[in-house]
Amino acid sequence: MTIELFIPCFIDQLYPETAFNTIRVLEKAGCKVIYNGKQTCCGQPAFNAGFWDEAKKVGAKFISDFSESNYIVSPSASCTGMVKNYYNDLFTNTTVHNTCRSIQANIHELSDFLVNVLQKDYFGAELEGRAVYHDSCSALRECKIKDEPRQLLSKVHGLDLVEMNDNTTCCGFGGTFAVKFEGISSAMAQQKVENALAAEAEYIISTDASCLLHLQAYIDKHELPLKTMHLADVLAHGWGNV
Repeated sequence: MTIELFIPCFIDQLYPETAFNTIRVLEKAGCKVIYNGKQTCCGQPAFNAGFWDEAKKVGAKFISDFSESNYIVSPSASCTGMVKNYYNDLFTNTTVHNTCRSIQANIHELSDFLVNVLQKDYFGAELEGRAVYHDSCSALRECKIKDEPRQLLSKVHGLDLVEMNDNTTCCGFGGTFAVKFEGISSAMAQQKVENALAAEAEYIISTDASCLLHLQAYIDKHELPLKTMHLADVLAHGWGNV
């Protein structure tokens, strides 16, 4: 199966290894991965900040950068949710309306694609330790993803996956929310991290690099014994030892 890969801004600029691990996992699942190097942003930052005209320009480029014939896979529920749900506000009754609908139908977050489309959940990954999974707001509420990441993580050798309290509560990032309401945002990160520590976790795993960036910043500031990891990095971990 041929798929087109969408790598969001956060991952492109801050976590490039996660992008490469996404490719490794997809190739191990039997996919031929195509990456259009001209792709940029989905338009979510501008959209969430209220700059819809600017978001529409960026979104129109996104639509033109991908085809209507292939699945589009992204290691980000946040960006996937933007395209699936909010492009309706930007492109309904426009000249790209039909193309937009095709793109929306084709795009999938990584765990959703692996479990529900390819129906594969084992990749021979190894990661020793105890972990909690953080349900990002976008994954849970916009993409309706809950069981898929947990199913994938349950097949990782050596990983003890446990649930933490309030795992569906926001981590406090929320894009510009973290900038405009820094105090509240930090307190929400603190609550999330404390719940992970109470579960005696060594890792916090999620589908969204933006959440992990926010949580890792709090962890590093307070020198806590926790590490954040993207789901793609976990699924590609330890292959040399299998």
